[in-house]
Amino acid sequence: MLSTGLPQGAVPKLERPGPLRDRVYEALLELITTRALRPGQHLVESELAGHLGVSRQPVREALQRLNTEGWVDLRPAQGAFVHEPTEEEADQLLTVRTLLEAEAARLAAANTGAAGITALEELCAEGERAVEADDVDGAVAMNARFHAKVMELAGNAVLAELAAQVDRRVRWYYTPVARQRGQQSWIEHRRLIAAISDRDQQRATELMREHTEHTRTSYHARQQG
Repeated sequence: MLSTGLPQGAVPKLERPGPLRDRVYEALLELITTRALRPGQHLVESELAGHLGVSRQPVREALQRLNTEGWVDLRPAQGAFVHEPTEEEADQLLTVRTLLEAEAARLAAANTGAAGITALEELCAEGERAVEADDVDGAVAMNARFHAKVMELAGNAVLAELAAQVDRRVRWYYTPVARQRGQQSWIEHRRLIAAISDRDQQRATELMREHTEHTRTSYHARQQG
């Protein structure tokens, strides 16, 4: 007997998602996030299936899921296209990111010990090496890992969950400006590590807010330029 009052048989059985469909979804999302598939690019099911070595069905299902999540636009009689973010979308997301990251920096400054500082310094060093090697994908990946580590050190599970929801989209917006931000981004990271190490919560908050705002303004400047 259903407590909702729905007639017997009206609620469909939920099927567990197949692992192949999930793998195709993850592969396409990574290609979009890193901009290997660029905003506005036409996504042809048969071509994607050939590249991934799968049939068209899991590709179609993955594209439908990506459409629901706002990564892909499905246009009648035209097909699927990588979503082109508007200035407003980017601004809203990066503003929320600033709020989350600034609070994470404050909490990290309150909670982080020597081991956490060492981990941040190691990630920063890796990011600096990626910049020196002009490895944009590597720098973007290390930037994401650095910010994720700060979030982890904050020790707030709810905050971390919210940040995880926007993390991939932040990477999507950061990738085009990663080379432009270059070494300056990691100089800002070094200053942040110093504030966290000093347990200066106010300074850490201010530095993280400024740091994330620099990414936001750089993104808008690039789009307008």
